[in-house]
Amino acid sequence: MKTTRSTAVPKSNKIPRISEQTKSAKPAGRRTRPSEEEIRRKAEEIYYQRISRGEQGNAMDDWRKAEKLLMGA
Repeated sequence: MKTTRSTAVPKSNKIPRISEQTKSAKPAGRRTRPSEEEIRRKAEEIYYQRISRGEQGNAMDDWRKAEKLLMGA
């Protein structure tokens, strides 16, 4: 007697497809660290705002403020 193997996957074992929107969604309540480029751009924006107001400060303070703002804290 000849036996054949079925290559079909039963429906119950199929893995549901994940949409592109779901893949890029961040888990709720979880903070991810912004990229260095994002922080740099925000720090530069903070710098120009600070200079236009005539305020004193330094690059490190601008960087820290940018990180804090981007993290949502």
